[in-house]
Amino acid sequence: MSHAVSIDDGDGPGSYAKKQRTVLISLIIDFVLWIPDIIAAVLSGSIVLFADAVKCGNEIIATFLAYLTIRKMAKGGAGAYDYGMGKMETITSVITGGVMIVSLMIVFVVALYRIAVPGELVHEGVLLGILLMVIGVSMNSYLWLKNYRFNQREPSPIMDSQWKLFRTKAFSDFTVLVSLIATLELSAFSWSLYIDPLASFVIAGFLLFSGYRVITTSLPDLLDKTLDEELQMVIVRHLAVFFHDYTALHGVRSRRLGNNVYIEIFLEFDGEKKMCEVQGIINRIKVSLEAHIAKSSVSVVPTSSAVCGGTIPPPPD
Repeated sequence: MSHAVSIDDGDGPGSYAKKQRTVLISLIIDFVLWIPDIIAAVLSGSIVLFADAVKCGNEIIATFLAYLTIRKMAKGGAGAYDYGMGKMETITSVITGGVMIVSLMIVFVVALYRIAVPGELVHEGVLLGILLMVIGVSMNSYLWLKNYRFNQREPSPIMDSQWKLFRTKAFSDFTVLVSLIATLELSAFSWSLYIDPLASFVIAGFLLFSGYRVITTSLPDLLDKTLDEELQMVIVRHLAVFFHDYTALHGVRSRRLGNNVYIEIFLEFDGEKKMCEVQGIINRIKVSLEAHIAKSSVSVVPTSSAVCGGTIPPPPD
């Protein structure tokens, strides 16, 4: 039952300092609240509580990595990272997805063992677990919605992985809660011993779905995948508006770095135009595109077929 506090994506040293403090405090709270989870799992003998404790331990690692990323980004990369620290955000999201997959494997193995060797639960430990899960469902549902709204306003790989992580935790804590209540209420039946390990498979399903989604949505950005078709159409429509201001389009290259978008457009201009005229056209295209694509940085490169041979120059390493 981990309760990391949300991260805003505002700019500026003050904003980053606030985010660092918030995430650090949440990390400490996460660790303190993790201890009762472990105690409840030991006292009750519940596999589903054990699985939840293992899952939360991995989530604490993911929150710690998010804190390190925010701290690193707060220092900036001027002079060393001209394109910013966006890929560090993406790498953190991939690691968060990997943490979910590790949790999945642990939960799966332990659940199989308890099915093979069923055992009764200790009621006192189960009652403590129920109390903790009620708190967990309430807190994680609140933080899930809060982080989702933040990500809608200021999209970033870290915030996207964070709200999905909270969603997973809210549903998994609810599953644990229902499992523990059902085990107590139906303890008179011998088959009730299997409720606990079977509920662990539901948690494993949540982890598999969320981990897969986080990894598959982050890897394309890490590999410099070009922008999706919708944004490419925005670029094409804007270039059509300026169709009479240039003589040829030799290509467009784009990529994402964190929540930033970088676009390079290779245009050929009339050789009779003065450079001041060409620069004026470039400025208008740049302003127009950046106004319609959030957090974009547009570079218009004057070129010709003789120079580029009809192809876009290879990207820098």
